[in-house]
Amino acid sequence: MKATGNKQKRVLLVMSSVDEMGVSGKHTGTWFTEVAAPYYILTEAGYEVVLASPHGGEAPIDLLSHKVPFTTEYTEQFLKDPVALYAARNTRKLRNIDYDGFDALFVPGGYGLLWDLASDSHLLKMIKEFHTGQRPIAMVCHAPAILRDVKKDNGEYLVKGVNLTGFKNAEDAEIELDKHLLFSLEDELKSRGANYLSKANWEPNVVIDGPLMTGQSPASAAPLAQALADRLKA
Repeated sequence: MKATGNKQKRVLLVMSSVDEMGVSGKHTGTWFTEVAAPYYILTEAGYEVVLASPHGGEAPIDLLSHKVPFTTEYTEQFLKDPVALYAARNTRKLRNIDYDGFDALFVPGGYGLLWDLASDSHLLKMIKEFHTGQRPIAMVCHAPAILRDVKKDNGEYLVKGVNLTGFKNAEDAEIELDKHLLFSLEDELKSRGANYLSKANWEPNVVIDGPLMTGQSPASAAPLAQALADRLKA
């Protein structure tokens, strides 16, 4: 069931609750601009954005993404915005949300989600139902890794034969975090039959195939959010 009528369209933005990369001790969380850019682009387009996470409450933001050169106009705006900060510190508990009331899903990246969202049965079911109902699913950076285990009713992987993108192995290797990952997004999605499409490291890249909208790296967060905002106007 899709949210309909003349009500304000709503986007559910799902963040990770994990702040550590496995047993490595390395800090992680959601990448800041991948929350901030869609938050502002979508709200300024007139949509309601609701932040959620598996545990609810404060969702961790990757410390590195607070630092130059990774900050953006959106992160600067977010830090000065008490309403946005309150939303990030008081995310809704994912399992308590009736997602039938949302028109679209946006999942920002960051390494934490490999340890929780990628195996969250509630989120996997949500993605399947959004896809079946042709409601947009926007995922950027590491978020497409969550698609690894989503299956259609016929048992096939949802990504089989689908054009998509996400954070490259070469990008993981460039920042020397490839050895700390639970799994490789690029390898796993290719093994599921996805048509993985990438550009040069860190270059903006948005790939749309039906309801699935994916972005490669942090630079793709804003153009992906804009593509989603435009799509919701229809």
